[in-house]
Order: sequence, then C-alpha cells, then structure tokens
Amino acid sequence: MGSLGVSTTFTVGVLALQGAFNEHTQLLRSAAKFHPATQFTFVEVRTAAQLAACDALVIPGGESTAISLVAERCNLLEPLREFVKVQRKPTWGTCAGLILLAESANRTKAGGQELIGGLDVRVNRNHFGRQTESFQADLDLGFLAAEGGKADPFRAIFIRAPIVETLLKASDGAQEGEAQKPETVIAPAKDVADGIDPSIKHQPVEILGIVPGRAAAVKRQDGTADNEAGDIVAVRQGNVFGTSFHPELTGDARIHAWWLGEVVKTMEGRKSS
Repeated sequence: MGSLGVSTTFTVGVLALQGAFNEHTQLLRSAAKFHPATQFTFVEVRTAAQLAACDALVIPGGESTAISLVAERCNLLEPLREFVKVQRKPTWGTCAGLILLAESANRTKAGGQELIGGLDVRVNRNHFGRQTESFQADLDLGFLAAEGGKADPFRAIFIRAPIVETLLKASDGAQEGEAQKPETVIAPAKDVADGIDPSIKHQPVEILGIVPGRAAAVKRQDGTADNEAGDIVAVRQGNVFGTSFHPELTGDARIHAWWLGEVVKTMEGRKSS
C-alpha cells in the first residue's frame, strides 16, 4: 500500500529499468515545491515490492522494447499491469512510456514488444524517424494555464518519438481488432479492482497536446480525419497520462507540477469516496 495514512503524503515511483528515470526524479523534486501543503516521497522502482509501495508512477522515456523485456525478466510486467489497469493508480508515461501504456502499438514485430496498456489508443512508434531527426517544438498546452488564463508555450523535445495515431473505442476486453493489423501488438485485458468505479474503463481519451504540421491526418473515434490538426502528442484517459515528448529533459517543471496535482486530486478523491 502507498502512504495514504496521512492525507498530505504520497509516494511517487519512477520506473528505473532503463531510460531517463534520474531526470524525471530530479524534475519531480523541483515540481514538488509547487505543492507546499503536500509531502511527496520519490522512489526508483525496480521490484514489485517497490511498486506496491507507490501511489503513482512515472514510466520514463528510453527504449520501450528494452524496458518491457527487463520488466518481464524482473517479474515486474504483470505487477505493472495490475498497478495501471486493475488498481487504476495514476500513471504517466513519456515517449517509450507512452508506447508501453498504449493498448495497441504498430511498427512492432510479434514477440518483440509487450505492452502494459491503460490508454485506448494506437501509437505509431518512431513516427518522426531516427534519432538524427529529433527536434524541438513549442506546444500550446491548455492544461498548464491558470484558470481563465493562457500558459506560455512549452518547449518540447522529441527523440525518436511516437505519436497517438488513432483513438480507440473503450473496450471491456483487449483491443482484439487491433491484433489483426500487421506489425501491431496489443495489451492484455484486465478487470478493474473491487472498490474502484468500473466506469473508469469507459472514460474517453482526452487529447491534451498536438504538435502542428507534422502529420498527414489524425483519426478520431468517429473515423473522421482532420488533415490540419497535426499529431497527437499528449493524451489522458482516466488515471493514465501519456506524452510523446520528454519534459524531463527540459528543466521546465510545469508538466510535472501539474501531474503531481492530478495525483493528489485522484488519490484524495478515492479516500473520500
């Protein structure tokens, strides 16, 4: 169990199997200063026992196939699925983490990539090309704005980044239709734990960030496409948040601070219900 005995204390884990976990931890510590009334403990997660002690989790950027393979060898893959899809604890994935949290991922060889799931989306891996084609872009992220205001642009870093290619209809089971597509893998189905509102599985995917001018089309749940919309690079569905880019590499703690606030709201809400 997490540290919910005191309402203002939360344990936030950062999956530390591969990738930019140290950078996330450092920026989370900076972001915690925006929440002086709440005490956070930040831990690196490498075992199921460490994961079980967390109230929320960050899955960092890195190499999604490597992270999934190491998680499987460490007997951590199933506990991660339990954490995200059964216990429905707040989880944020960046870049590789977004791929792992998707219910479907393409450009993937069978047997080469396991998914955790939690987001009813299909991601397109390495959408922007090789590492030499990495880039930065200013994003208009409305969720960072104060009420009634407008946030300054967030300078996002994209490194071999995925995009959310398609929003999928929420499903009680696995996204079996996706499994019929070539070079596509899906996450296994999991039932929500007792005591958690099962309707959380049917919450729609919210688009929270788009990078303009990079995509041919964005498919929405109704099957339409908007050629002017650009690429979806930030989404949220229930307890799961995903970004294609690497906020942890920027030194800008605003997204981390916002997410910590969402963690507090979610976990406090569960305590009071």
